Amino acid sequence: MRPTLVPGDRLLLWHRRSPRPGRVVVARFADGTVAVKRAVEQRADGWWLLSDNPDDGVDSRHRGAVPEAEVLGVVLARVWPRPRGLLGRL
Repeated sequence: MRPTLVPGDRLLLWHRRSPRPGRVVVARFADGTVAVKRAVEQRADGWWLLSDNPDDGVDSRHRGAVPEAEVLGVVLARVWPRPRGLLGRL
């Protein structure tokens, strides 16, 4: 999720909350990988999730849509290191 987030950032989540397009979420892909991605759109088979850096990492372009039940939480804020601003901009 660079440049939005970097390894080591600590996030505050709202668990079992349905995301809206544009929000950053924590989700589990079908292979069990838990990842932080941006929710782009909801499709019939689940949420389409993308990385903020399309050249780095794995997202729905590689693994397909993530079922709603596998979206573990919506990111509310970055709590460590000190937040840079409102998370609504993530």
